[in-house]
Amino acid sequence: MNFKNYSLVLLLTLTSFQSFAQQKPKLSPLEQKINSLLAKMTLQEKVGQMAQVTLDVIGKGKDRYSSDEPFTLDEKKMEKALVQYKLGSVLNASNNRAKTPQAWFDIISKIQQTAMIKNKNGIPILYGIDAIHGETYTIGATMFPQQIAQAATFNRNLVRRGAEITAYETRASSIPWAFSPLLDLGADPRFPRQWESFGEDPYLVSELGVQMVKGFEGDKNDISNPFKVASSIKHFLGYQVPLSGKDRTPAVISDQALKEYHLPSFKASIEAGAKTIMINSGLINGVPVHANYKILTKLLKEELGFKGLVVTDWGDIENLHKRDHVAKDNKEAVMIAINAGIDMSMIAYNYEPFCDDLIALVKEGKVKQSRIDDAVRRILKIKFELNLFDKPTTNIKDYPAFGSKAFEQSAQNTAAESITLLKNTNSVLPLSKSSKILITGPNANSMRTLNGAWTYSWQGEKVEEFAGKYNTILEAMEKKIGKENVSYIPGVSYKMSGKYWEEYADKMEEAVAAAKNADIVLLCLGENSYTETPGNLSDLYLSDLQTEFAQKLAATGKKIVLILNEGRPRVISKFEKKMSAVVQTYLPGNFGGNALADILYGDVNPSGRLPYTYPQYPNALFTYYHKPSEARETTEGVYNYDADYNPQYQFGHGLSYTTFEYSEIKLSSKTLKKGETLTISVNVTNTGKAAGKEAVLLFISDLVASNISPDAKRLRGFDKIDLKAGETKTVSFKIKPENIAYVNSDNKWITEVGEFSIQLADKRIKFSYVQ
Repeated sequence: MNFKNYSLVLLLTLTSFQSFAQQKPKLSPLEQKINSLLAKMTLQEKVGQMAQVTLDVIGKGKDRYSSDEPFTLDEKKMEKALVQYKLGSVLNASNNRAKTPQAWFDIISKIQQTAMIKNKNGIPILYGIDAIHGETYTIGATMFPQQIAQAATFNRNLVRRGAEITAYETRASSIPWAFSPLLDLGADPRFPRQWESFGEDPYLVSELGVQMVKGFEGDKNDISNPFKVASSIKHFLGYQVPLSGKDRTPAVISDQALKEYHLPSFKASIEAGAKTIMINSGLINGVPVHANYKILTKLLKEELGFKGLVVTDWGDIENLHKRDHVAKDNKEAVMIAINAGIDMSMIAYNYEPFCDDLIALVKEGKVKQSRIDDAVRRILKIKFELNLFDKPTTNIKDYPAFGSKAFEQSAQNTAAESITLLKNTNSVLPLSKSSKILITGPNANSMRTLNGAWTYSWQGEKVEEFAGKYNTILEAMEKKIGKENVSYIPGVSYKMSGKYWEEYADKMEEAVAAAKNADIVLLCLGENSYTETPGNLSDLYLSDLQTEFAQKLAATGKKIVLILNEGRPRVISKFEKKMSAVVQTYLPGNFGGNALADILYGDVNPSGRLPYTYPQYPNALFTYYHKPSEARETTEGVYNYDADYNPQYQFGHGLSYTTFEYSEIKLSSKTLKKGETLTISVNVTNTGKAAGKEAVLLFISDLVASNISPDAKRLRGFDKIDLKAGETKTVSFKIKPENIAYVNSDNKWITEVGEFSIQLADKRIKFSYVQ
């Protein structure tokens, strides 16, 4: 080769190399940090990062399942777990009990010191907690209404503010990772965690889920901010609709239904930047979700492009072997779950088998090193983003607003907007402050029932120990109108040391006799606290004893205001017609009693709306977006059957002390085309004498679909407005073709040509989608 040709080849080679180098994406400073650290780590260190244990495991006590009180860390147990096994994460409170912020700071500081000083790479621990409606396990934290009640506000701003305060108080407790929000579709009223959801509607869950993620993480998801936490959206995917209605039991969900109804909330929060995600503990179509490569890797990580950390729920890798029998032993369970796409195992207790088995699996080639590196990159990314390497703990002294009056007022405002007036015969409400009131029922004088589970403990059984300074319904009423105007006899009481459903007659006949001397009976019924499997039920009717009590009180002929305080809509049709008014409080939190008293006396105008369909019978369970065949009229001929859609109260139902009138609906066009936006406007006027808030709900119906029977209607927009008496405001919504799409039988999103019907309150109008 002559010099000229050699030079030409060299030039072409250099040019090709430079072109390749330019095409290769440049690593960000964060990615460079992660890669540098990953290169220094041994396989044992990497596997340790993927393991999470509960706090009791490293505490002093008789075994790793419980700890001594007061809690102290055990140096030898910490040495083994954090230094020998190099575990990367700890969760939960010891002995299922709340602690002070100072106690949290002391504990987590010692854990971080052990992990960072005694390990050569100085990797901090990622501490996680179930901050469900406030910082669950911190004494003095602000407890908001549970998610189902927050959904009833239909107020994005209130939901976001609650998450912002929860993030602040979780960081004040030295904890940077919150296992919240819950984005499951709460479409089954039998399920024991429906109250942890935002209800049955995919759009509502999506919108409020995004607000909670932004409240936790901030607009730009800058979780290095010491007032923000990493959120963990959960439980991916299809968790709350098992066939039995019972927790962690099998669900049968078509791919079409999974994509159209269950996926949107997670997709929206992933697009909003949610940092971590927790997996469904159950089974879908016979396959445990923790073993489902199609869902965890193909759908979540590839199709949705989720770049964050994927964590199991409690003990769910072990469950593949011990419960679900899809693995012959723990080692095979670990292999299946990690290969499916799990990044971190919430082992809880026995971490040694997980770590030992995973190391062996990598050495045997049954789990690829690249899968381990991908998982650990995701874990390290969160730790760097939280700034844990530079500031592994946050200190309560830097959080002066913790438990402040301003935070408490926010919680009460949310409770007030959530409480839903379902019935108000002859305007029995608001009450007169001169009326003599009998307050009765098992939920009348309990902070535990106002809060529900995930309050100072898992099942909520310790609430009374920590919430004494707040007001029960009885106490709030006494403070509102004076003790001399209130009498209290329980009638029925819960067995607080027993199962959530255990109750007994408690001066029932005395309460019935007292009702005859009262002007109004405030009957407080519902449920005791529960969550997860301990909250399973076999009969959706309200308990026999509470039903008997309600019927006996109704027989006195007195006006009865039924106050419901429950996690799910227990069926009340056996006596509902005999109630003068019905008020749903859901699980309104520590300030629910105050908020209810304000509403009962008209100091606050109720504005909550049901975020689910309230059933009238246990065997008639529907969502509002049921199919036309579920509500058809009687047919002609021999087979003259009908289909009875008969809820007690419909989704979105909620009354006010004022009245609102909607104008005719205005459209920017009678047709909508691809790439265009349709503007829908309506004027809402407060035609009553009292100021009030109105949740404006936009429903759209696809009148004909080609191969999937269309839903009766779907929520496509909502807004919350505040109107003075006589005031009018214009509410507008913008709809694009993709907002009215559905998933067809080919599992594809499609917006079909045809007519659609719009509903805003009692007003309707049609438009057409055209090509």
